[in-house]
Amino acid sequence: MKEYKSDRLRNVGIVAHGGAGKTSLTEAMLFNSGAVNRLGRVDDGSATTDFDPEEIKRKVTISTALAPCEWREHKINFVDTPGYADFVAEVKGALRAVDSALIVLCAAAGVEVETEKTWNYASELGLPRMGFINKMDRENADFYSVVDSMKEKFGNGVIPVQLPIGAEDSFTGIVDLIKMKAYLPGKNGKECVEEEIPADMLEQAETARMALIEAAAEGNDDLLTKYLDGEELTDEEVQSGLLAGIAKAKVFPVLCGSATKNIGVRHALDSILNYLPSPDASTVIGYHPATKDVIERNASDPFSAMVFKTTADPFVGRLSYIRLFSGTMKPDSTLYNATKDKSERIGSIFTLRGKHQDPVTAVHAGDIIVVAKLQETATGDTLCEKDKSIIFDPISYPKPMFTRAIEAKNKGDEDKIGQALARLMDEDPTFKVRKDVETHQLLISGMGELHLDIISERMKRKFGVETLLADPKVPYRETIRGTAKVEGKHKKQSGGHGQYGHVWLQLDPLTPGAQFEFVDSIFGGSVPRQYIPAVEKGVREALNNGILAGYPMVDVKVTLTDGSYHTVDSSEMAFKIASTMALRKGALQAKPVLLEPIYSVEVLVPESYMGDVIGDLNTKRGRIQGMEPIGGGLGRIKAQVPLGEMFRYSIDLRSITQGRGSFDMNFSHYEDVPARIAENVIANAKKDKVEES
Repeated sequence: MKEYKSDRLRNVGIVAHGGAGKTSLTEAMLFNSGAVNRLGRVDDGSATTDFDPEEIKRKVTISTALAPCEWREHKINFVDTPGYADFVAEVKGALRAVDSALIVLCAAAGVEVETEKTWNYASELGLPRMGFINKMDRENADFYSVVDSMKEKFGNGVIPVQLPIGAEDSFTGIVDLIKMKAYLPGKNGKECVEEEIPADMLEQAETARMALIEAAAEGNDDLLTKYLDGEELTDEEVQSGLLAGIAKAKVFPVLCGSATKNIGVRHALDSILNYLPSPDASTVIGYHPATKDVIERNASDPFSAMVFKTTADPFVGRLSYIRLFSGTMKPDSTLYNATKDKSERIGSIFTLRGKHQDPVTAVHAGDIIVVAKLQETATGDTLCEKDKSIIFDPISYPKPMFTRAIEAKNKGDEDKIGQALARLMDEDPTFKVRKDVETHQLLISGMGELHLDIISERMKRKFGVETLLADPKVPYRETIRGTAKVEGKHKKQSGGHGQYGHVWLQLDPLTPGAQFEFVDSIFGGSVPRQYIPAVEKGVREALNNGILAGYPMVDVKVTLTDGSYHTVDSSEMAFKIASTMALRKGALQAKPVLLEPIYSVEVLVPESYMGDVIGDLNTKRGRIQGMEPIGGGLGRIKAQVPLGEMFRYSIDLRSITQGRGSFDMNFSHYEDVPARIAENVIANAKKDKVEES
């Protein structure tokens, strides 16, 4: 692929709710531009941008894929993104790399959950947006209903620039409201035939054109004056007004078609060039690494770029997807990673179309390319010239909401698991790994069940490690609610040197959170000073394994009140054993209870779902702390919920709110486990102990 200057580039993120057909639309645009010589399909696994084995198997997009093509002497970098909430990191990263978003909607389903979310993500970044209502040939397709829904959700800036000719089985083409012409598919499946607008659509088209002209006029004061004076705007003026409104993200043109029937696709390519901005006019804001002074960069300034995606492969190695914001980049050069304060050696530079690599000799500001085997650079890092340093704000990602315990299916694979998880964390910022020091489990966290299932599949396919996933264990604790004074005596004579240790301990409960307190109240030397540390050590070891279910005991005060010793047979070990015996016996007498971790949970949901969400939290033994509206039709619910009820909450919340809810949770405190639940926990713990032995 030849070099393209900034003014000849377009970077377009293709985003949608899953199943709207964005991958099929990407494929159709590649086919029409000649980038691929046959029209691949998602259903048979031949789509260019869905090349991962998991994507082919599941028939859904999992990873962002780059798909450049050439159209009318321009290069368009399409970035095809996943449409499911579990892969939001891919969408967030892609939208930081592009200059505009093409929002794909299904003509039968209309505005869906992820449509709203991706629209809002693009809005947060101020990206110009264009809609494409796909699947006009599908049963129950209704262009006008979808447009009305878009206007309701996204405002009156949504304006059709095309109308469909027919719908469902009778969908045969489109009407261009700028040129006021009809376009039908040609015989070769690519070319379009221009015709007059069907007579039965003429009035409808004229009404829609008037609305379009009004929207265009509002984008430019001179045009608005001319329009209000009753003068007719030319096609060029209409397009100029639209461009101004689109660039300000105030006007959102809407197209229509059918990707699988290749209707309206060529006009979509034309519209991308006609309406969506090139990167040459854009300005990005960063700051100086040392002084933190704000810096502006445009295309002609010194080199700067951001890594918006990283993939890790055991065969290909690490691939870094890079968006250039300014300057130029060439192979075999050295760049500076301002985020890490490290230099990086750049080898070959190439672009990707799906998995096909195409080497390039030079890249200009605004372009998107891929570099292999960067050693220090990760997703979100800024690359620049060292003497012209700048750092761009990192990409904002949501916190992981779903956690599972992971272990190797086969013994001996434990080391492999660690290496594989580290590589996968490197490429996915919403995937986290941690070791729970209390339950001794390796925990992985992501955006949902599908996300972690695919992580497990990738570990097997990419790194040869088979894994098992399970719900995490709850880190229960034990404590006492009463007091006890107990004796512990360890006496053993087996010929020769014996063992003798004798203590009296007082056990008292402490306030929650105090953990442990040891008090030495010995007077008169009944327990020699050199054995006191051994007594405390024995108590601490006993507390690590509680007497109810083997969980650590907390919030206990232990006072050493008395004891005795033998001048020959006493030892540190004897006193340690005696102390352990006393603690375990005393804990049974001091009203032991099981504790569970309670988490503070904040749930953000549309206000219409608040009642259902509160009802669900109540079934999870949650205590509602408060609720409040926060604007934009959203409400916040605050609650305290036992951790054991929250492991699959992301699945439940998604189901209740149709994917519109989110939550965050943080540890608050420990509380007594209800008796009925405690009985089951204790019984299961004893059963597990028997099985382990």
